[in-house]
Amino acid sequence: MLPQKIAQHFLCFGPFTDPGLYGDYFRSLPDDPGELSRLISRQIIHRVTLAQGNTNANADLRYGDMSRWPWYRSACEDDIYLTAPAMAAGLFRLDERGFVPDRQVEDKLVLTCRFVSVLVSSIYKAKGIPCRSRAGFAPYIRQGISMDHWINQVWHDSENRWITFDADGLYDGLNMPFTPYDMSSGQFDWAAGAWLRIRSGEEPGERFLYADNLGTCGLRAAARYLIYDFHALMNHEISYVFQPKYLEKFLLGEESLREEQLKELDLLAGLLRDPDESFDTLTDWWETRRHFRELSSPLV
Repeated sequence: MLPQKIAQHFLCFGPFTDPGLYGDYFRSLPDDPGELSRLISRQIIHRVTLAQGNTNANADLRYGDMSRWPWYRSACEDDIYLTAPAMAAGLFRLDERGFVPDRQVEDKLVLTCRFVSVLVSSIYKAKGIPCRSRAGFAPYIRQGISMDHWINQVWHDSENRWITFDADGLYDGLNMPFTPYDMSSGQFDWAAGAWLRIRSGEEPGERFLYADNLGTCGLRAAARYLIYDFHALMNHEISYVFQPKYLEKFLLGEESLREEQLKELDLLAGLLRDPDESFDTLTDWWETRRHFRELSSPLV
């Protein structure tokens, strides 16, 4: 059984997941992770899918005819729809029926995985089901590389376990060796494991990629996602534009971390490997180690 204090924590809304006036609507959506994921994936286009148009994975138009996308809209709308209610409002504005399986390409939002994950967490929390966003790396997106990715975990009370699932929808119907709607622990590279394996030399850092314009990989990619995962577990699912100020130059490749900073991140990774077991310590770090929460932003 999930301890009450942990269950209550993951029922709490944060600034990105609070559904606002959409709570009742979210409660009307499917409970099953696969069914909900398939529905949400039909509301959203990934920026990579839009950029590639009607080629590669979309050669059969499984995601719709990208030539219908309005030229004047952004090729990635992440910065517009930062929160769950913003995404819901955007979808209702474009199609007043709401989350419908036959949404037209021109009425979808172009969002990446963090935003899908935030929307899913908001929906389950609104239903009264503990849920959390998780940040790490997916080895199933591109062969030989583990790509930065956000997924979800929802608590299954009758089975007494977290169900780990990927609601992004890029993989539905593709030839995958497992279902993305109930993944085992070895099918996703958690940020903590990636950091520790790189630090120990167990795996080459080049395997873990943060898909920015710089092709950031290795410890810089793992550190970024270690922070994302920590914040997400504290119900504070920051987007890609935010990072702790003290890490900013390191993540840009302008300076290295000191040994004591590396060791502190080692300790954080150790805690994040089992966030339920380490819940009390993680919440203590969240309340007392201010440098993890003092964020840089585009304007500050």
